[in-house]
Amino acid sequence: MSEPLLGILGQSLARPVGKSERQRARLHLLDWLACVAGARGTVARQVGAKISASGWEQATYLGNVLEMDDVHRAALLHPGPVIWPSALSMGGGNIDATLDAAVRGYEAMIAIGAAFDAKHYAHWHPTATMGVFGAAAAAGSLLGFSADQYAHALGNAGSVSGGLWHMRHDDVLTKQWHIFHAVRTGRDASLHVQHGATGPHGILEGPQGLFAAMTDAPGELASNDQGWLIDEVSFKPFAACRHAHPAIDAAMELRAVGKLGAPFVVETFSDALTFCDRPNPKTEVEAKFSLQHAVAVVAAGRDAKPEDFTEAAIAELSELRAQVSVAEDPAITARYPEHFGARVNGLELVDTLGDPERPVSEGQIIAKMHTLAEWGGLSKTHADKAVDLALHGDDGDAVNTMLEEWLA
Repeated sequence: MSEPLLGILGQSLARPVGKSERQRARLHLLDWLACVAGARGTVARQVGAKISASGWEQATYLGNVLEMDDVHRAALLHPGPVIWPSALSMGGGNIDATLDAAVRGYEAMIAIGAAFDAKHYAHWHPTATMGVFGAAAAAGSLLGFSADQYAHALGNAGSVSGGLWHMRHDDVLTKQWHIFHAVRTGRDASLHVQHGATGPHGILEGPQGLFAAMTDAPGELASNDQGWLIDEVSFKPFAACRHAHPAIDAAMELRAVGKLGAPFVVETFSDALTFCDRPNPKTEVEAKFSLQHAVAVVAAGRDAKPEDFTEAAIAELSELRAQVSVAEDPAITARYPEHFGARVNGLELVDTLGDPERPVSEGQIIAKMHTLAEWGGLSKTHADKAVDLALHGDDGDAVNTMLEEWLA
């Protein structure tokens, strides 16, 4: 009888985390802090403030509001908004322990998420369904778990995995609630295991497990050979749904050489149309999920920042949006989700800025921090402090203290 999948994953999570992975985690910490900073002026902040005075708990509601959170393509999920609150939730001043927890959280969330298929993505929000696993792994790391304890915690977290996509049809805060639920559920699963609770190691592949309930043809758990999956995660430079990024990127390439002219013809993968074929957005959320608006933003000379998706921008760009047509290209769909691509007016990009094949630099992530801090009403001094704490700091508690100051 083969070993349960969570038993194998538990052994992988119990490995030591290396220095290079910790450095990579620092970049993702800074990226998440930038997203939180930029979302300070949203309704989500008011909700978070009423829930808790804790910095990490309030920030849980903010990390994905701007649609600029990091993403893993094959697993089709956003690890950062779940993993960083989980890694910061236990306190403790040892930044290395916090970074190790994050690396392990990314690993569990991505490894399991990559095994789920198109049927799952059609109905379920993977950041929520897989987030419980990532949060459990991050918390378990901080608790010093053995391989067996990781498997117990992941099993219990997975037994209550959920989060339906239906919220996409309404202008609501359900995505933020999904993140909060994943963090608290995964964290609680590990805390219970610390006190002796056990969990089903076969919750993925078992006859009444998640694969049976949520997929048609599950794949294998992802791995990065002897490395860690955090190295495969993409950063998001634009303030829109990740499915719109390839079209934005291609349009920007055309604009840079003076060849972006109407009419604008966008060809991309099928999921981009499912999520982002929205010619007449009315709200900021709808604009972030609109290929038509995204291309209009670039055509207007804008850079796809948060201010380009406000209701004012929606009104200003209506004529340009009307000149954007969208369609699926089966060849681009065939490469997805390993590659997020698009063609705009004949220019095709196989991979998008921020992907491992076209990485952003540390300097660009620092610039993102400054841009979003300003958008969120924080000073350059605040942004500089965040950069220093994330990239060079040695005190995890200092990050929580900074978040409490931002969200007071």
